[in-house]
Amino acid sequence: MRIMLRKATLAPIATALLLLPFAAHAQKPAAHPAPAHISGAAVYALTLQYLAAAPQRWLGSPGHQKAEDFIKDHFKAEAAKGNLEIDSFSASTPAGLLPMRNYIVRYPGKKDGVIVIASHYETNYPLRDINFVGANDGACTTALLIALGQHFREHPPEGYSVWLVFDDGEEAIKEWSNTDSLYGTKHLAAKWSQSGTLGKIKAFMVADMIGDKNLNIDRDENSTPWLLDMLAQAAKNTGHVSYVFKNSTEVEDDHLPFKQRGVPVLDIIDLDYGPPTEQHPEGGYHHTALDTIDKISPKSLQIAGDLFLEMIRLINQR
Repeated sequence: MRIMLRKATLAPIATALLLLPFAAHAQKPAAHPAPAHISGAAVYALTLQYLAAAPQRWLGSPGHQKAEDFIKDHFKAEAAKGNLEIDSFSASTPAGLLPMRNYIVRYPGKKDGVIVIASHYETNYPLRDINFVGANDGACTTALLIALGQHFREHPPEGYSVWLVFDDGEEAIKEWSNTDSLYGTKHLAAKWSQSGTLGKIKAFMVADMIGDKNLNIDRDENSTPWLLDMLAQAAKNTGHVSYVFKNSTEVEDDHLPFKQRGVPVLDIIDLDYGPPTEQHPEGGYHHTALDTIDKISPKSLQIAGDLFLEMIRLINQR
């Protein structure tokens, strides 16, 4: 799915030090009304529904179409307002030319600029012959974005516009490489570069593998430093410091095509998923048939929802 180039477990003191640079210079946040939250239990329920509708969602499969239908069904209100875009394209892959679709849902704000939150919705193509459903790897983050959409439908953005991107073709078709991966966000980054949209993006954030019961979000060195500092502050503000930055990683994920074009990016991801094995040193459930609903939790999804909403609030204040 992605390549972890470097990984180091940090001692608790080092973890605390990671949180200091941003916190030391930040003023104590002013009192403000408690914001509406996203329910982790509701995201978990959506994940169950998504897996029931489209357990296997590899490109070209009937399940992939069902996954698309599931997403569209949850954004009929936005489609009626012209705020749902279906970005269809074809990508040259080791399996030939494959049709793919990104889904972009827009919630207009009151400030000039856009915050993007993205997640891939398909399952791994090379694993199409095993019972791989990707509960953590794609399903729960798709559900999280749907829940974010429900939130912004009821609470329209007061600051920058928020765009949700359900991107296709994140996974490799044969074997992960610079040319065989990230098809959806590569296409979208190029498209938005040509249209001038990239210049409007204040932050491009990715949600990936954040349902793990034993949640610890990595400090991804491929993310923009000030957004990493801000994530540390968001964790402090929401009471979730113990769930971030135990590990330092460099992750190749959907944020890279945007980073390469100068957009501030943040990958919110937990690669430690299950007991490590020789075949899967980053976590024994990753890219196996063991990535099932019982490995994720409403609590972790609640934490992720809290962090994304707080990140949006902090970016708007920057």
